[in-house]
Amino acid sequence: MEKIIKINTPFITLGQMLKEEAIIGSGGQAKWFLRENIVLVNSEHDDRRGRKLYPDDVIEVPGEGVFKIAAKNS
Repeated sequence: MEKIIKINTPFITLGQMLKEEAIIGSGGQAKWFLRENIVLVNSEHDDRRGRKLYPDDVIEVPGEGVFKIAAKNS
């Protein structure tokens, strides 16, 4: 089951999403987390904490679940 993450900006970065979902404790941990774990964005491995996530992007985080980005007004 996907968890919907609603954003009110055009995009959110992968590092911000990990922090907001309490997968990491601080933005500084994003680089380490992404180096140590395979995170999939739209079914492709991505380890860039600055990766921009837009509405309809799907992020799979091992041990945490599947997340889908949605616009706040949808």
